[in-house]
Amino acid sequence: MATYKKKGDKPRSKEEKQRAAEENSTTAEVFNTLDQGAGRTEEWVSRNQKYIFIIIGAAALVILGYLGYNSFILEPKQREAAHEMNQAQVYFSEALNAGTAQRDSLFTLALNGGEGKFGFLDIVDNYGNTDAGNLARYYSGMAYYHTGNYQQAIDMLDKFKSKDQMLAPLAKGTIGDAFMQLDQPEEALDFYEDAASLRDNNFTTPKFLFKAAMVSLELGKGSDAEKFLSRIKNEYPESAEASEVEVYLGQAQAMN
Repeated sequence: MATYKKKGDKPRSKEEKQRAAEENSTTAEVFNTLDQGAGRTEEWVSRNQKYIFIIIGAAALVILGYLGYNSFILEPKQREAAHEMNQAQVYFSEALNAGTAQRDSLFTLALNGGEGKFGFLDIVDNYGNTDAGNLARYYSGMAYYHTGNYQQAIDMLDKFKSKDQMLAPLAKGTIGDAFMQLDQPEEALDFYEDAASLRDNNFTTPKFLFKAAMVSLELGKGSDAEKFLSRIKNEYPESAEASEVEVYLGQAQAMN
């Protein structure tokens, strides 16, 4: 039967005394090691205190600088850029609705400005790091495309960044259109595929799948064209492009 030793009982036998001494020695060694470790840490902190405060101070300055930049520089510039861009947007909208004779001149005004107001190119140059400046790249690229300046359209739209469901794929797809105008169908096909996969919606996805299919047919890539057309037929049957799929699907299959 095991015997319960009460707390505070003194060891009676020689073996118990020796075991108790060993336990006390081990415990003391552990605490001594911890004390030494803590001492070394305190010594290191004390020795490097100056550098620690410099690092902490630098990190705080970066955070405060970022917050200050956003609050006092970026946000006011964003509001200013959005205000400056109003007239350019008016010209752009008018150009989309104008007849052929007026369209180019209105797109040019949208790009370069008029009536003492900035055009999109001025917004890009002066407010390029703001959301409005980024959007001005999209407008500029589209205006360049509509006025037949295809390389400038490609350059500007390639710099446009967006998470928007429509604008992001439309920018990529228009780069594809510009490459087609420059008689570079292989490059156009790459951008049509990118535009179709960039976002999944019932407008831009089937639109650029269809364009990719048409270019694939032109390049003699029947299996690729069939793949794109089949996706429209199966995944986007309600889209405008779905009504034309069957005709071209037969052409694609005939190439295989």
